[in-house]
Amino acid sequence: FSISNNMTFYLLFESCLIPILLMILGWGYQPERTQAGVYMLFYTIFGSLPLLIMVLQYTMTTGSNYMFFTTSVFTGFMSTVCLSAAFLVKFPMYSVHLWLLKAHVEAPVAGSMILAGVLLKLGGFGLIRMLSLLDYDYTLLKELIISVSIWGGLLVSINCLRYMDMKLLIASSSVVHMSTCITALFIMTEWSVKGCLLMMIAHGICSSGLFSLANMAYERTNSRSMLVTKGLLNLTPMISLWWFLMLASNMAAPPSINLAGEIMLLMSLISW
Repeated sequence: FSISNNMTFYLLFESCLIPILLMILGWGYQPERTQAGVYMLFYTIFGSLPLLIMVLQYTMTTGSNYMFFTTSVFTGFMSTVCLSAAFLVKFPMYSVHLWLLKAHVEAPVAGSMILAGVLLKLGGFGLIRMLSLLDYDYTLLKELIISVSIWGGLLVSINCLRYMDMKLLIASSSVVHMSTCITALFIMTEWSVKGCLLMMIAHGICSSGLFSLANMAYERTNSRSMLVTKGLLNLTPMISLWWFLMLASNMAAPPSINLAGEIMLLMSLISW
């Protein structure tokens, strides 16, 4: 977060994958965790290869690794795509979000909480950093990404209606929230970026809480299916209160930070 060296930024950004990968492979519940790990590794590494190429090109052109040069080297359509691809995969944007669902379902509770609370926000932070460096009017790409994100968010939220697995449902709601954040970041006004930051903070707290609660239900019933875990209100009224609070803030009910974030995002989207 505090680094202004391009290469170090890239290396640290990629090394964040290692602890999550070890968590999934070492402490995951099902045998499919290896498949989830491979999915995650391949999606993120192939997404971030163009970023590495751009960082190296930047170093060769300017002779320095300093991130905030005033003479912007990144001009043109392809450099914009290369710069944002790695972060869009991490975010994850709809169409490259499949690794997230698999990783969340197979990860242990700590892995899911870190994945939702920290790793997804890195994609957002990286986009804020990189898009501010671009000296290029990327209107076509902007419209394309915003359209895909909004459409994808709608499709995933419709898809949520048929999920029975609690973890899968929470992971899908993450994809929907993050797709609204992507639209805000590509609009790139001060209002939309602030809204996106608010949304990311709120989502990090809320999503981690939901994963923790899903794990509590799993420990008591040994199942993540909603059909099996229904009726927990009678057994654990306190946990049910927390479920209500977390779900209410996840759908942006008034006292939550999510509401402020979503209002800012929608305002900037409508005014754009």
